[in-house]
Amino acid sequence: MDVPHEINLLVQEIQRLGSKNADGQTSVKFGVLFSDDRCANIFEALVGTLKAAKKRKVINFQGELLLQGVHDNVDIILLQE
Repeated sequence: MDVPHEINLLVQEIQRLGSKNADGQTSVKFGVLFSDDRCANIFEALVGTLKAAKKRKVINFQGELLLQGVHDNVDIILLQE
């Protein structure tokens, strides 16, 4: 798995699906990202890609691990456009 490439794809998908928040940063709900057909086809392990991107400070979200259903309303915030 090419992690930098996966993170780059993730950034593109967040920009496509997200909107600007009050701070001018692009954000998207985890549920929107998880349930998107295009994302499902791109990412074999979306949660793993999110964790890797958070570790590299490309995105931020509350908590350590996001689970479908439970965390659908958690905002994923893009830190680097």
